[in-house]
Amino acid sequence: MTRDTIFRVASMVKLITTVAALRLVEQGKLSLEAPVPEIDPVVAAPQVLDGFDPAGKPLLRPAKRPISLHDLLTHTAGFVYRLWDSEALKYYKAIDKLPAIERSKLPDTPLMFDPGERWQYGATSWVGRIVQAVSGEPLDAHFRKHIFEPLGMNDTSFVISPAQWAREASGHRRQPDGSLKAEPMGHQPKWPLAPQSFSGGGGICSSAPDYLTLIRMLMHGGSLNGVRILRPETVALMGQNQIGRIDVGVLRTTTPAVSNDVDFFPGIKLKWGFGHMITTESVPEGRSAGSLTWAGIYNTYYWIDPKKRIAAVFMTQVLPFADERVLRVYRRFERGIYAAVKAGYAKAG
Repeated sequence: MTRDTIFRVASMVKLITTVAALRLVEQGKLSLEAPVPEIDPVVAAPQVLDGFDPAGKPLLRPAKRPISLHDLLTHTAGFVYRLWDSEALKYYKAIDKLPAIERSKLPDTPLMFDPGERWQYGATSWVGRIVQAVSGEPLDAHFRKHIFEPLGMNDTSFVISPAQWAREASGHRRQPDGSLKAEPMGHQPKWPLAPQSFSGGGGICSSAPDYLTLIRMLMHGGSLNGVRILRPETVALMGQNQIGRIDVGVLRTTTPAVSNDVDFFPGIKLKWGFGHMITTESVPEGRSAGSLTWAGIYNTYYWIDPKKRIAAVFMTQVLPFADERVLRVYRRFERGIYAAVKAGYAKAG
């Protein structure tokens, strides 16, 4: 590992997608509360899974209300990942058994609940499609033009160059005996590349300094080194509870080889803002109440502590997600930072 090592940060692209969408809100091109643009029947006329008939065929009904950008950004729209939702997994297994004609009449991604009813992770890929549709720019080009290049994030991209490929970290998988087995992260693409479609929910690469630049920009109210990306009031909204009385729940895995159950802060009530999970209580020897965080499937993590003015990134390339040993090291890293800050304050008097 070096400072310029490239990591696959996966779902940590969701924060970037959120920033892009909120820029469009600031410009009046998108609304947080109005129904989302009709880019696809799945979001324009959403269907909710309402159980299964005796033969196991899915039963669907129209959603009680339209989906808003607010719903998508807070993971309260009803979209989920089958990785952490057994009913969604059951749905996909059921439609796989149907004849092609019947299957074509069913949505690939139904809602698991009505918009606004509860929190369940898994909606930001739709935000990426909306950003593309509203901006008229491919998602990768939009990110590069409006976020990466202004901030100097030269190592953040959906597709890395041959030179960056040489700096990419290896992937590893935890074995039953606790050891790590190296696994190839993929095959180097042929250059030049043909145009591709990218997701606002995952699939991006970055380095630790690059991603730290992004979260430092947010910690400083939307600007960094003289470059403004978002207004301070927009950044403030990102760090506020946007789901009211709803709580962020534990993600129960359906595929242990890819993810463990996800409960980063047992016993602490969690909320969601725009792009971040919010810890409502302080963590012993660590982050303050009101700190903001999220992660990527390969055990990459970040947090922002607005109260103590700390932003930090922690990178590995390990599966399954929420790996216990990785999380222990992550917590030691956090405690070490806060201990150093405390010692620095004491030394300064």
